[in-house]
Amino acid sequence: MLTGHVIGLDLSCSLLNGTIHPNSSLFQLHHLQTLDLAYNDFYSSSIPHNIGRLRNLRHLNLSYSFSGGEIPTEISYLSNLVSLDLLCYGCGLQLDERTFETILQNFRNLEVLSLYGVNISSPIPVNISSSSLRNMDLGHTNLRGVLPESLFFLPKLETLYLSDNDLLKGVLPKIHPSNTLLMLDISYTGISGELPDSVGTFSSLNQLNLRGCQFSGSIPDSIGNLTQIWRLDFRNNHFTGNIPSTISQLKQLTCLYLSSNSFSGEIPDIFSNLQELSCVYLRNNSFIGSFPSTIVSLPHLLDLDLSRNSLSGPLPNNFSMLQNLNELHLLYNSLNGTIPSSVFSLPLLVELRLGNNRFSGLPNELKTNPKLERLGLSHNQLSGSFPQSLANLTNLSTLDLSSNNITGDAGINITFPSLEILQLSSCELKDFPHFLTNAKKLHVLDISNNKIRGQIPNWFSSIRWDYLYYLNLSHNSLTGHLQQFHFHNLRYLDLKFNSLQGPLSSSICNMSDLKFLDLSLNNFSNLIPSCLGSKAKLRVLDLRRNNFIGSLPPLCAKSTSLSTIVLNDNHFEGILPMSLLNCSGLEVLDMGNNAINDTFPAWLGTLQQLQVLILKSNMFHGPISTCQTTFCFPKLRIFDLSRNEFSGSLPAKVFGNFKAMIKLDDEVSGEIKYMKTFGTVYSTPYEDSVSLVIKGQDIELERISTIMTTVDLSSNHFEGVIPITLKDLSSLWLLNLSHNNLIGDIPMELGQLNTLEALDLSWNRLTGKIPQELTRMNFLSFLNLSHNLLIGPIPQGPQFNTFEDDSYGGNLDLCGPPLSNQCGTSDPSDASQPVLDSEEDENKSYFFSGFTWESVVIGYSCGLVVGTVVWSLMFKYRKPEWFVDFFEGIYPKKMRRSMKRAQRRRT
Repeated sequence: MLTGHVIGLDLSCSLLNGTIHPNSSLFQLHHLQTLDLAYNDFYSSSIPHNIGRLRNLRHLNLSYSFSGGEIPTEISYLSNLVSLDLLCYGCGLQLDERTFETILQNFRNLEVLSLYGVNISSPIPVNISSSSLRNMDLGHTNLRGVLPESLFFLPKLETLYLSDNDLLKGVLPKIHPSNTLLMLDISYTGISGELPDSVGTFSSLNQLNLRGCQFSGSIPDSIGNLTQIWRLDFRNNHFTGNIPSTISQLKQLTCLYLSSNSFSGEIPDIFSNLQELSCVYLRNNSFIGSFPSTIVSLPHLLDLDLSRNSLSGPLPNNFSMLQNLNELHLLYNSLNGTIPSSVFSLPLLVELRLGNNRFSGLPNELKTNPKLERLGLSHNQLSGSFPQSLANLTNLSTLDLSSNNITGDAGINITFPSLEILQLSSCELKDFPHFLTNAKKLHVLDISNNKIRGQIPNWFSSIRWDYLYYLNLSHNSLTGHLQQFHFHNLRYLDLKFNSLQGPLSSSICNMSDLKFLDLSLNNFSNLIPSCLGSKAKLRVLDLRRNNFIGSLPPLCAKSTSLSTIVLNDNHFEGILPMSLLNCSGLEVLDMGNNAINDTFPAWLGTLQQLQVLILKSNMFHGPISTCQTTFCFPKLRIFDLSRNEFSGSLPAKVFGNFKAMIKLDDEVSGEIKYMKTFGTVYSTPYEDSVSLVIKGQDIELERISTIMTTVDLSSNHFEGVIPITLKDLSSLWLLNLSHNNLIGDIPMELGQLNTLEALDLSWNRLTGKIPQELTRMNFLSFLNLSHNLLIGPIPQGPQFNTFEDDSYGGNLDLCGPPLSNQCGTSDPSDASQPVLDSEEDENKSYFFSGFTWESVVIGYSCGLVVGTVVWSLMFKYRKPEWFVDFFEGIYPKKMRRSMKRAQRRRT
């Protein structure tokens, strides 16, 4: 007022947008002490360099106004700043290391520094001269290096926020730092070690957040010195031992978070003194003993979670004392007995989760609860008909009674006018619950894995549930045709493992939002509706093991989200539709056990997310061609073309594209993960599953681990040698090239497949010795080299010494353990022939493996006499190579293949 100088300008939340011109008159206000431009929209420009001209600034707030770019170094000229706020989570602002150091070392008057969300990407300076700092927020700034002890000696520091910097390492100091600190948040950082006794010297602390760090060991008794604290958050660490009894001294404590650690023993009686507690989270530990009865005396308690422990015994009867309780979670314990009625009478209780215990009953009478909305009692020992007592809970929106022994309705008078989620899976239901006729607002219905028989009732199909988006009727004994549903907003429909039959209902075409459709293991027949190929939101289509016929519709006719297509074990014919190229996110394609007649679909290699390709047991034919793109099948891990009519040489170039089978990273997490395609909060995720030949057996994998890798080209007509490029698939688990016409030596380079567990090269025409290098495969637990032309001693080694003689049968010139043939003692010309016990054994013998087509042609071409003569010659000379070479030269290859194909079909 005296000079006319502008010393303060507050334009925060003023809907300003656009850019700030470098020559703006704003920067001529040299006497400005306060500038607040927070929460505007200057995202099209970066912070102007001329900000450094305002040397008299004391308070600068630019939070959530600028996006991206470097914070100008000129900001370091503002050495008189008392507060600097550049908070901007997700805005992409960057601050270089030198400017960051200048702010902390030269701004001696700085009291408040807020850089949350700014990308600093540098260590915190060891020497901090800003001794006036009271509040420092460096959360989510990509800090790295070691946490400096000097931070804890700033004489006026009250708030230190370092959360979400996982590259920031170090430990808390063991010496006694300043005791002015009110709030310390180092959650989700790499700070680790044991919690030192010195933590008790933060006597003024009211918030301590160590969530998601790597702390271990026990909590020191000195924690009881934090008498001013009201929030203690130690979740998601590795703390062990008992809860220290000194916590009972923290009388101001309102929230105690100790979830997801390794605490053990009984929960101590610490709650009598903690009368201000409003939330207690002790879930996911190893607590034992009975429910801590003193908890029910906490007058302000809102949330209580003791889930995933080993608590046992009954619940106390005096829950009615918790008049303010909103949520009670006791899942996954061993609590038992009848649930006390006082639990249900809590006037403000909104959510009650008591699943996965041993409760045997509910109270006979349940008073109407004006608030209770979500009730979970799954995986208990409740039995009998549907509990009539629950009918009084008129505001219930979620009810989960899954995995109990609920056998049916208690009567038709049960109504849940507000019910939105009903889960009754894995009970003993024999009929559809009739009270569903009154549940008009249902969103989720799961009555899977019960004993419901017969046709879907007309009354159920005719209900119009406009909000129903999840329906699971799987694992029952439903029969008859699929009726017209009026659930047009369904997103998830699961009818698998029933006995439904006939064509698909046209009502499926009306479900425009459908994301998940599983009709597997039924008896559906006829064509599949072409509309399934046009559903833009569909992610999972599983129709395996039905009786569908005809050609495939143009799947992914529109741009779709399909990630899983499983159509195996039907009667589909024709060719694969080229529309599959639109499935850009496709991960699993299983067309096995059909009658598809096509050449190898090399064009599928352009699908960059494809991990599983199964085309086995069809009528695919011709060579394996290479796709024309640069990155072909880059994520493929399961490649099964077995039992087809493929021919030509093995596709060495195609193998070279399988980048996911080449170990690029030596780091192994140790955690087995599985492919999960679709899930909701009301169900377990859909896990992709396949059937593979593993170690000689057909195995149904109910889920696919993300490290499972297999190549199965067995039972085709591949010729030539085994390509050496297979050695590059260093993460391969299973390799099956059996029942082909492969020749030449077994490449010694296969010994480099260090993770291989099963190798099957049987029923080929491989020659030479078994390479000694194969003994290097330390994980090999299944080996089949039988019915080839291998010679010489069998290598000995750690894994090879575990294989039986059937791994080598039909190789008449092999010797050494485990065979009875001793090396160097037998005359090859006198080797006895294998005994043929039956026609089936004949088909599996060495002779019929290598020369089935020869004997057939001889019989047809030369007549019985000549055929008999040549037959005897073959038995006298075990390896009539002269005859084979001569015969192959004069007999058309095409005829030989057709004869071999005919013989294979007969066997």
